[in-house]
Amino acid sequence: ENARAPLSGGGCGRTMRARRRRGVAGAGTVGIKAGAVTRSECGKEVAEEDGDQCIVVSIDSRQTAPGKWEVFTHGGRKGTGLDTLDWARRMAQSGAGELLITSMDRDGTRSGFDLELTRAISDAVPVPVIASGGVGSLDDLLDGVTRGGASAVLAASIFHFGEFTIAQAKAHLAAAGVPVRQISRPA
Repeated sequence: ENARAPLSGGGCGRTMRARRRRGVAGAGTVGIKAGAVTRSECGKEVAEEDGDQCIVVSIDSRQTAPGKWEVFTHGGRKGTGLDTLDWARRMAQSGAGELLITSMDRDGTRSGFDLELTRAISDAVPVPVIASGGVGSLDDLLDGVTRGGASAVLAASIFHFGEFTIAQAKAHLAAAGVPVRQISRPA
């Protein structure tokens, strides 16, 4: 079977030349995580070269107090002192075309998205938000969109362990009225 999937490259590199050398330049999207924290101009540089629709800034976040979250790096192990909502706004203003928000408190728990975090960021930024971290059921995917305000949802373990298929997830979302992209198959 043929599938038309966009290619996504990771990282910013210390310079645009390093990014090109690694072969990330020209990818359909470029994912930036820690690079945005250490070099906040990174997203702007990529956006100027490839367009802001190409930039997906990933933000790993942990709750520090009710209604407050901090940006973490290194797989959620290293705090940055950056407020997640402020950082999300800054990244959206700096050229991010999308934000991938992972609740490190929920990641791997299968207890559902952190809907409060997802909603707070979705309401705070003018760019699409992808919710990540905590999916344990198809209803969790639906909640990320309907209750969390996410434009897209990301799940891993429910697919890795064979509990559900992508087709089942899409059917569940579509049945609830959420638009989903269908994969066209060659005739």
